[in-house]
Amino acid sequence: MKVKIKPSKNKTNTIVIPPSKSLAHRSIIAASLSSGTSIISNIDYSVDISTTIACMSQLGAKMNKNDSFIEIEGVNQFDIKDSTIIDCSESGSTIRFLIPIFSLCGKEIIFTGSKRLMERPQDVYLDIFKKQNLMFEYKDDGLHIKGPIKSDKYILDGSVSSQFITGLLFTLPLLDKDSYITIQEPFESKSYVDLTIDMLKKFNIYIEVIDDFNFKIKGNQKYISNNISIEGDFSQMSFFSALGLINNDVLIEGLNKNSLQGDKAFLDIVKNMNGKIIEDKVYESTLSDLKGTTIDLKDCPDLGPIVMALATQANGLTHVINAGRLRIKESDRIYAMEVELKKLGCDISSNKSEVFIKGKTLIEGGVTLEGHNDHRIVMALSILSTIANKEVIINGSEAINKSYPNFFNDLRKLGIEVIEYDI
Repeated sequence: MKVKIKPSKNKTNTIVIPPSKSLAHRSIIAASLSSGTSIISNIDYSVDISTTIACMSQLGAKMNKNDSFIEIEGVNQFDIKDSTIIDCSESGSTIRFLIPIFSLCGKEIIFTGSKRLMERPQDVYLDIFKKQNLMFEYKDDGLHIKGPIKSDKYILDGSVSSQFITGLLFTLPLLDKDSYITIQEPFESKSYVDLTIDMLKKFNIYIEVIDDFNFKIKGNQKYISNNISIEGDFSQMSFFSALGLINNDVLIEGLNKNSLQGDKAFLDIVKNMNGKIIEDKVYESTLSDLKGTTIDLKDCPDLGPIVMALATQANGLTHVINAGRLRIKESDRIYAMEVELKKLGCDISSNKSEVFIKGKTLIEGGVTLEGHNDHRIVMALSILSTIANKEVIINGSEAINKSYPNFFNDLRKLGIEVIEYDI
């Protein structure tokens, strides 16, 4: 599909942000591992969340889906056949959270997914499985594993994805003996591990935080069902906040001001850019005279695309640092944004882990952009296109279904002129 964004001011100012994908993944998995029945409410069935639901169903959890909530009866026992195929589609969270969990079946499991997903590195698990003399092998039909992983003292590189740490935190409490995890500095995306620990506590699983880099995980713990309402997603909030900063004021509802979400860092990023976000009962993002600054994405890499789009409208140089992990997401997000922003006339350059953007750029428009099969690229380019002088076409707009299928509908609700086409 493709989408045409016509230059337009948002007129209706209030938007309700959809539920957090990060928290939805975690709650669905925890509920699926629990004794009893849980209700997860305020849920959005994006492709990624639907993928996790389908995978946990294969493990034996019973799912009763409703429009805005899902009822989950947890797995009684891991009863799965040898060579069962677990399709993780394009969801990095799903595959990395589930590899150690599914290893506990003691059967050969085949993980599959999109070409891009299967290219994303899994070296942390590869090292663990090989050290424990377990199967972890890529074949033509997918990634073959066979466990179970064992209680151990795990030492993990903190500069790689926190998703590996989360996968172990879900799994190790179910083993007979205690385990330990030590994170080697730098510990990036620590906030996502905090989200996991907080969610586990809600389902009767307790992780002992010894210090910022060391965790003790007691064995023989049992997940117990709970009812959870998913709070709004700060990563999705960033797109509409950016709209308010460069287009016209936006009131943003549905967020937890005490949230542990790492992407809440967007608020500080904006303030450092001289952006105006008023925090009251709701967040109000207002048209601002933005200034270039240094932006550190170490703990919030998912903000990369919208931060780069926003930087084109800031006066002076914006220097984005610790951005290297953007290159191994759904796309190489640094490359994708550099290519597409240059089409819009922006001054942007990069190296392996840094991005340099000089603004302020007048967005002329009248061009066709590519979405690079990446939801965050499509959404960031769409927001920037609203202030172009001429309409902008974005190919591959269906990528939004991965995390935010109603994104264009919500833009229309704000008064932005959006036309979608089948190709």
